[in-house]
Amino acid sequence: MARRSDHSRDELREMALNAAEDIVAKEGYFALSTRRVATAIGYTVGTLYLVFRNFDDLILQINARTLDALSARLARAEGEPEGVARVLALGRAYLGFATERPRLWRMVFEHRMAAGAPLPDWYGEKVARLFGVVENALRPVLQDRPDPELMTAARVIWSGVHGICLLEVTERLEAVGSPPGAALVESLIVQYLRGLRASA
Repeated sequence: MARRSDHSRDELREMALNAAEDIVAKEGYFALSTRRVATAIGYTVGTLYLVFRNFDDLILQINARTLDALSARLARAEGEPEGVARVLALGRAYLGFATERPRLWRMVFEHRMAAGAPLPDWYGEKVARLFGVVENALRPVLQDRPDPELMTAARVIWSGVHGICLLEVTERLEAVGSPPGAALVESLIVQYLRGLRASA
C-alpha cells in the first residue's frame, strides 16, 4: 500500500473518484465499496475516510460529477432555436446521456442516504440547475404561464423522459416491441406540450 504522504488530499480524492467511477461504469452501483476503491488506488480504507466523510459522501461526489456532465450535455442542447425544438433537444440529450453512461446515470437515482439523512444543499442546487434549464426552455413555449406551472411542466416532462430512458437502458422497450426511445421521447414532449397549450 502507498503511504499517505505519497499523494496530496486533492490527488487522493481525484484518484478515488476516478477509480469509483470506473467500477460503477463497468459493474454497476452495487459493485461499489470503499474496500474496492481503496484497493484500486493502493491505499487503505482508513485513508479514504480522511478524504470522504463516509460512503454516502463518496457516492454523492461521484453523482455530482455525473450531474455536472449531464448539465454540460444539456447546455449544448440550449443552442437550438427557442421553442419546442429546444425542449426536444433537451429530451434527446438526456436520453443520449443515459444510454452512454447507464450505470453512472442510474446510480444518481438508485442511491439512498443512510438512515434517511437529507441531501446536502450543494447537491440540491445541482439538481435545481438541471430543472432550471428545462424551465427556461419551456418559457417561450408556455408563454404567460406562472412559474409554478413551468416548474410542474418541467418535472412532468422529466419524469416521462426519465421513465423512457430507464426502459431503454434496461432493454425493456425491445421486449414489448416498442418504438425506439428517441421516438417515444419526441412523442411524449410534442403531445404533452400540445395539450398544455390547447388548455390555456
